[in-house]
Amino acid sequence: MVVQDRRSGGTVAVAMACGTGLAVGLLTSGCSPDGAAADDQEPAGRAAPTAAEVRDSADALVRAGSATVRTSMETASGGTRVAIRGTGGYDFATSTGRLRVVLPDPAGRPSGGHQPITEILAPGALFMKNRGAGVPADKWVRVATASLADGNLVTGGATDPLAAAELLRGAREVTYQGEEWLGGVRVRHYRGTTDIAAAAAAASPRTAPALAAAGDGFTTGEVPFDAYLDEAGRLRKVRQWFRFANGAPKGASVTSTTELSGFGTKVAVQLPDERDIYAGKIASPTP
Repeated sequence: MVVQDRRSGGTVAVAMACGTGLAVGLLTSGCSPDGAAADDQEPAGRAAPTAAEVRDSADALVRAGSATVRTSMETASGGTRVAIRGTGGYDFATSTGRLRVVLPDPAGRPSGGHQPITEILAPGALFMKNRGAGVPADKWVRVATASLADGNLVTGGATDPLAAAELLRGAREVTYQGEEWLGGVRVRHYRGTTDIAAAAAAASPRTAPALAAAGDGFTTGEVPFDAYLDEAGRLRKVRQWFRFANGAPKGASVTSTTELSGFGTKVAVQLPDERDIYAGKIASPTP
C-alpha cells in the first residue's frame, strides 16, 4: 500500500506485513450481537452502565495521564493470518507515544528477519525509524496523519491509543455484555458500532483532523468494536474492525486491538530533531 503525503509532496510506501504492502483480510468474528444485553438493562446489584461511558472513555484516559500500551493489528491473506504487534507507552496529556512495532514474515512468524520499527506518535504526525527501503538507518520518516486516507487508524500498523478511544465518541447501538476479568482487573464489556464522522465532530482538536480524514478511507463510516472499561471508566482494551474503501478486495478488513495498563507510568517521548528527518523518496520494499 503506497500512501501519498499530500503536505510534503513525497510518497511514503507503507508496507505492513509480508513485505508486500498492507495485508488485509476477512472480517474476523466477534461482532455478533447474539446474546447481548441491552445497554439500558440493569446488571444485578448495580446501576446500569450506559453507552455514554464508552463515549467518555477518552476523557478518563486523559485524566489517567499515561499508560503502557500493547497493540495488535491482525490481517489474513491467502489463508494465512498474520499479526503486527507493538509495545510501548503513551502520554495522554501530550498526545505522544512511542511504540516498538514488529512485522511478521510471509509465514506469519513474529520476527522473520524484519528489523522492528520504532514509531513515535504525536499530534498530527507519525514518525517511523527503520521504515522503508533506502532510508538511512539513523533517519526518521515523518508522515502527516491528516494527509493519510485512513487518518493513520491502521496505516502505521498500530492505532494511536488516543485516536482509538476518541473514535468511540461516535458510539451507537451499544450493548452491555456484562462484567469480565482482564489482566486481573474487573472490567465492563461493551459491544457496538461507532460512526467515524460523529466521532470526528466530537473529538478533541488533537485528534479530530485525523478522524475527519479517515471518513473517506473505508467502505463504511461505521466501525464495529468491543470495548472493556474498568471501574474508573478507563479503556483497558478495545478491538475495532475497519473495512477499506480502496486498494483491497471486497469485504477486506483489518482488526486493530489496543490494550492499556500501568496507568500513571512515566512515559518520556522525545520528538526527532528536524535534521534527523529523511526528506527523500521511500522505495517500496521488495517482496
